[in-house]
Amino acid sequence: MEKIMLIVAMLITGLMAFACPTCEKAQPRYLRGITHGAGPQSNWDFLIISFASVIVVATLFYSIKWLLKPGEKSVTHIKHLILNLD
Repeated sequence: MEKIMLIVAMLITGLMAFACPTCEKAQPRYLRGITHGAGPQSNWDFLIISFASVIVVATLFYSIKWLLKPGEKSVTHIKHLILNLD
């Protein structure tokens, strides 16, 4: 029952993420139907969002990379205490 409620909540949240008809008119052509609100006010907004997106993608990439292959070979490294690698 909990799984069904979780799936329904995810579906409802996903549908609420799309813009309403009023917000669609205020958005630029390539953001219509995606976001709510007034939209970007200038070209600086796109530059800031682009820069932040690059940082987020790089952080995600290196987080996954170093999580899967940390590269530490030292026996005294803390991962040996946590993961009990011997």
